Amino acid sequence: MTGPEKPRQNTLYVSSLAKGLRILEVFSEERLELGLSEIARETGLDKSAAQRLVNTLHQLGYIDKNAETRRYRPALKYLDMAYAYLWSDNLVQLAMPRLIELSRQLQQTINLARPIEQHIMYVVRLPGYRTSYGASIIGRRVPALTASSGRVMLSRQDENTIRKCVNEWPLKQYTGTTTLDRQEILDSILLAREKGYCMSERQVLPDEINVAAPICTNDGKPVAAIHCSLPVIRWTQEKAEQEIVPHIVETARSISPPR
Repeated sequence: MTGPEKPRQNTLYVSSLAKGLRILEVFSEERLELGLSEIARETGLDKSAAQRLVNTLHQLGYIDKNAETRRYRPALKYLDMAYAYLWSDNLVQLAMPRLIELSRQLQQTINLARPIEQHIMYVVRLPGYRTSYGASIIGRRVPALTASSGRVMLSRQDENTIRKCVNEWPLKQYTGTTTLDRQEILDSILLAREKGYCMSERQVLPDEINVAAPICTNDGKPVAAIHCSLPVIRWTQEKAEQEIVPHIVETARSISPPR
């Protein structure tokens, strides 16, 4: 897991394409529908450039426009790209049968997370019987330092890299008990390095215990993590460590990522 690289400014870099992609990226669970002025402000584009790019994306079918409010939102065509990605990710195809088996065995929510820049992104989500909508759809990003899956992947790095990332990577307050103390996060990552799995409680959702184990290549590089969510009303960390952790770790170790 590494930070985002700045694009190389050379003759192959198309700035207008980059600007268009910035508009597609501006929508999120906090920004579901935006006006033109808001899009310009959030992307840092001047309004005339934003208008041209938004109109182009609208004509291509990637953005819908509300004729009454004149506000924009993602269109169904967005899913074409997600669909293509899931077919192209060999790890997802390899892991899916084992994740389905694990979900049936544990009867709990099972996710597969991938590292992306300084965050993790859920690429597979198999919901349990009480999973909320927000915890059941793919594509959600969470800061790696906050998510148990991010911490456990980071734990596979050397200690200098771990300390640098803990000092520099972003944090986000999701619940009243989300950990913002970087020393406490470092301790959690180093403990995960020792144990081979990471546990956290009430970090992203206020009623969940999370267990994660890394999926690594033969040379030890972390490329994904299996993550299980458990309701705090029925589970403690001690119980999860006894009944859930062995299955999560075993499944993660059974998956050999393609090179």
